[in-house]
Amino acid sequence: MIEFQNVCIRAGDFQLKDVTFEIGSGQYAVLMGRTGRGKTTILESLCGLRRVQSGKIMIRGMDVTDWPPGDREIGYVPQDLALFPTFSVAEHLKFALHLRRFHTTQIERRVHELAEMLGITHLLKRQIEGLSGGESQRVALGRALSFRPTVLLLDEPLSALDAETREEIQTLLRTLTENTGVTTLHITHNAAEATALADRCFHIVDGQVTEESMNQTEQASRANSTAS
Repeated sequence: MIEFQNVCIRAGDFQLKDVTFEIGSGQYAVLMGRTGRGKTTILESLCGLRRVQSGKIMIRGMDVTDWPPGDREIGYVPQDLALFPTFSVAEHLKFALHLRRFHTTQIERRVHELAEMLGITHLLKRQIEGLSGGESQRVALGRALSFRPTVLLLDEPLSALDAETREEIQTLLRTLTENTGVTTLHITHNAAEATALADRCFHIVDGQVTEESMNQTEQASRANSTAS
């Protein structure tokens, strides 16, 4: 479970005040809002990359507000994926496991399990350069999920993909999160994406996070489709 309790965050002249919301264990939540309203700021605060001024951030009932990022058991896929150009696909999947000092046998077993789950077994020896957008997204997801995190954070993971690949990754995301039970918070501008994936939909308006019913999200998705 993820819980923000009256969290205040400042980033330069920008500020979010009294951010309060809760996501249940295993739920897939989407956070929407216009550009510059603080969506990524909330993700960075949750994973420990940005300090909060006040309030509490809870994960599984524990106050992690002052915990370092590595102790929060969070898998994070940033918008630019942050893949390492000198690493192979396999090395990306091993990365977090090496940091956590998993045994070599455990690492190899987990890498092959992830590769099969993500459909990238044939890419394990490949370097990142030359991978398609969808293949790169699968590698980033594998790296984030490798150590079986409690929480998965996704910052606009589908925005750079073509329509066909976007649908493939949407299906993959739903399958992965259902199979692993990871609690997920996903940033997007796309109402259709939210409708396809989310159990819960939150929206940032005037610095506040409010929950939107899935019916409202679906109506917005249909309106956008009609307009386009």
